[in-house]
Amino acid sequence: MALALALGCAAAATPPPAPPPHDYSKDEVHLLKVQGNIYMLVGAGGNITLQAGDEGVLLVDSGLAPMSEKVLAAIHGLSDKPIRYIINTHFHPDHTGGNEKIAKAGMTVAGGNVVGDIGASAANQAAVFAFQTVLDRMSASSGSDRATPQGSWPTEVYTTPERKIYFNGEGIVMMHIPDAHTDGDTMVFFRRSDVISTGDIFVTNGYPFIDVEHGGNIQGELAGLNKVIDLAIPKDLQEDGTLVIPGHGRLCDVADVVFYQEMVTIVRDRVQDLISKGKTLEQVKAARPTLDYDPRYGTRPGSADRFVEAIYKSLSAKH
Repeated sequence: MALALALGCAAAATPPPAPPPHDYSKDEVHLLKVQGNIYMLVGAGGNITLQAGDEGVLLVDSGLAPMSEKVLAAIHGLSDKPIRYIINTHFHPDHTGGNEKIAKAGMTVAGGNVVGDIGASAANQAAVFAFQTVLDRMSASSGSDRATPQGSWPTEVYTTPERKIYFNGEGIVMMHIPDAHTDGDTMVFFRRSDVISTGDIFVTNGYPFIDVEHGGNIQGELAGLNKVIDLAIPKDLQEDGTLVIPGHGRLCDVADVVFYQEMVTIVRDRVQDLISKGKTLEQVKAARPTLDYDPRYGTRPGSADRFVEAIYKSLSAKH
């Protein structure tokens, strides 16, 4: 009996087997016409924004690495022009994993402002734009992250609040939103097409993921959402007009962003109130400040707690 109990305890203590690796061969990518020169490519990880015209193709983000061939097939099915530019909204691999393969499939003219020895081959691939801290994270120059392969790194970085280029007949504005989803977030505004690509500052499939370990902060998150609302102009009855491509989820207009911003603000204020009353993190979680929004945004296990914890850490941080 004792032996059986011991064996039973040992069996109970054995962790469950890891799930099998994801089979990306079964995943599909789909292309949706947005407006103007802009398309939205979904199914490759994070959403990819695609601008196509006579001068070539520009992408905002590149999806997961295993989906690169399918992304390229979708691009080539739309345009026979070369891929000229990729803009990374931040460093997470579901948005940058395809950088290397997709950039190598393209070509652009490289000037002198390239990053170190990356410049040696920059002219033979699409240029990859990002804010400086994206390169810092991907190259592990700060020593706090694991480096990704050099071929996936940005080749052109900026450190100013904005970086502007003109391509396919429209002005394109890259806007750095400090300390929001991460410390390297870029939103992209296509001025003629009237489309904003937000990266993961705005998503429709859950609460914001605020990566506190990599510089994310609730106040920057709200600043980013407020920036979208400030730039966007609604059409009749507050529908359509400026269209917004989120980092994950469906195509939106400004009314969707306003609803999301209000939710984030309300939960932020609830957590702030609990902090001001001296509540610990566990007590704040137990108070369930997201309860009325959980049916819509808390469908993934643990996501509400992670959101509340990120807000708590943001508001409790000593500056």
